Amino acid sequence: MSFDHRKYQAAPRPELSDRQWPSKTLSTAPDWCSVDLRDGNQALVEPMTVEQKLRMWDLLVKIGFKEIEVGFPSASQPDFDFVRALIDGNRIPEDVTVQILVQAREELIARSFEALKGAKKAIVHVYNSTNPTQRQKVFGLDKAGIKAIAVQGARWVRDYAAENPNTEWAFQYSPESFSLTETDYAVEVCDAVIAEWRDSGKPMIINLPATVECAGPNVFADQVEYFCRNSQYRSEYRVSLHTHNDRGCGVAAAELGILAGADRIEGTLLGNGERTGNMDIVTMAMNFYSQGIDPQLNMADMDEIIAVVEHCTNIPLHPRHPYAGDLVFTAFSGSHQDAIKKCMAVQEKDGLWDVAYLPIDPADLGRSYEAVIRINSQSGKGGVAWVLENDYGLQLPRWMQIDASRKVQAHAEAISGEVSPAQIWQVFEQSYLQASEQSALQNFSLKQDNSENQGRDYLNLHFTLNGENTCLEGSGDGAISALTRAWQLHFGDNIEILDYSEHAMQTGTDAKAIAYVLISINGQRYIGVAHNRDVVSASLQAVLNAASQSQISASVAKAG
Repeated sequence: MSFDHRKYQAAPRPELSDRQWPSKTLSTAPDWCSVDLRDGNQALVEPMTVEQKLRMWDLLVKIGFKEIEVGFPSASQPDFDFVRALIDGNRIPEDVTVQILVQAREELIARSFEALKGAKKAIVHVYNSTNPTQRQKVFGLDKAGIKAIAVQGARWVRDYAAENPNTEWAFQYSPESFSLTETDYAVEVCDAVIAEWRDSGKPMIINLPATVECAGPNVFADQVEYFCRNSQYRSEYRVSLHTHNDRGCGVAAAELGILAGADRIEGTLLGNGERTGNMDIVTMAMNFYSQGIDPQLNMADMDEIIAVVEHCTNIPLHPRHPYAGDLVFTAFSGSHQDAIKKCMAVQEKDGLWDVAYLPIDPADLGRSYEAVIRINSQSGKGGVAWVLENDYGLQLPRWMQIDASRKVQAHAEAISGEVSPAQIWQVFEQSYLQASEQSALQNFSLKQDNSENQGRDYLNLHFTLNGENTCLEGSGDGAISALTRAWQLHFGDNIEILDYSEHAMQTGTDAKAIAYVLISINGQRYIGVAHNRDVVSASLQAVLNAASQSQISASVAKAG
């Protein structure tokens, strides 16, 4: 068999029987560093243009990143030029620190400091590979040889920084493929690097990358906790994490890594990166937000974030992408729609967000409620009612919701697809409101002379039924009661009002009234809906629409 699991082996993991991270809770956001302009850019089929890089830079600053990796200037002339454009163009805010990446080679380190000349604050991020595969098969060196590369790189960084005292320098080191490196050896190498830097007085960062995600997030957390507990200089530097998504757990690994002792997270907006991508900062930041923790990043204009990232990367966003996708706050399921509708109806009364199936308020990301519920053949009465209420101002009673949803569902099944709000209204209008064309109210008078009518209302009403003029007269306790009595006297039907509801369709003096009525005629149930400028006219027309259906049905049966 070509599909043979025996050719693989489990990734290394430290012995950590007394791990502490599972009992800890996330309570504050980490320091963030965007690597969209470096790691994200190098993963693109078509690297960003200068215009795209500047647009991405402006977005990152607007969102609130205080540390941004801007390129690999020693390896790429476009990256070098972009770093210079930021510095020479005075585009770096006072509270933002740029970061560059460089291998532990002197000529590349020298070139990097040249690119950063004149920067007010900068992080020089130096790295070399430490895992066994790279040591043995790429470099042909033992552990001592690899550690020597790291230490020498740290010295060069320290010395070149000393020659450029006008910049506030910070030093960062990464044992590349930390997740595939023996953890005790990673501690040994990183402590040796810190030993070279600690007397410089510069802020220091040790970045622990899952360059290739090779194990579960719990294993990565064990590695991070082991590292933090065994490094002799742990209190002197920040621990940063740079996770990838090869196993689909980049965000989970970063979150558990914070529990394990990390202070800082590197990643990209929406997860762009090599292979399956980098850690998704949008998802992780919104995870914090959804738990009532300030992520220290502003994701309020999600549509702008998506537009800029798509423009700069030429990669479309998946509609099911966490928090950002077009469909993540959309409910097609009938039971989900009904639950959302009921929760939303009372949400304003409560202080905390608590809506079924919606972990956060879509409005916080600039999304409208109209997109929350969308209708297809799987949808139910709650979804149809939601659309009709939010888009057209209809407050359907429950029995009306059931009947209307059946008609919309039938339409959805007929077209085998999603039904738009406009199509839902069209189905509603054709099914209920256009019935008035067959039973149109012409005029009516309602007398409320208690002495003459013995406390009852007297109705005189003219309407057309299938083109024939008909006059009804009757009395009752109110207009609707009078109409049903008049209908019974004229047609001989046994008619009963089972339920009735009405409301204004919009506010103001020009508001229309709409009425819904459920009646029984000779044991058969009929629904009538009508709208008019006043509630009495709407109510009478709704009853006529419902009652006329029995006469129309009788005429059809007789003709047949």
